[in-house]
Amino acid sequence: MKNLFYYETEIGSIGIAEKGHAITDIFFAGVDAPDDVTQMVEKETSLTKEAARQIIEYLKGERKAFELPLEAEGTAFQKAAWEALLSIPYGETRSYKQMAEQVGNAKACRAIGMANNRNPIA
Repeated sequence: MKNLFYYETEIGSIGIAEKGHAITDIFFAGVDAPDDVTQMVEKETSLTKEAARQIIEYLKGERKAFELPLEAEGTAFQKAAWEALLSIPYGETRSYKQMAEQVGNAKACRAIGMANNRNPIA
């Protein structure tokens, strides 16, 4: 069972979900809620609170890296694409082609784009 709590930030209300040991979803409230949001229990936990604190610090420019356990649900390819996202240093960008090469399939640019679109952790 996932726990979900909403936090107000300078970019709007965000939902943060966790399942005991890791963050599973971060989304903009009312915009891109996960499909299973109705099955989540609305409850603030120490993990959602810590995630919100780190996000707020990031938005204020006080943090450049997150220190949170993450467990996004997806295919093996999607998870590889999301891991590639985590390797991008603060302030830098990568093209879908560069990310596709990083995950070992230089022709998977469009698939990388789709994986990024389906990333449950904004």
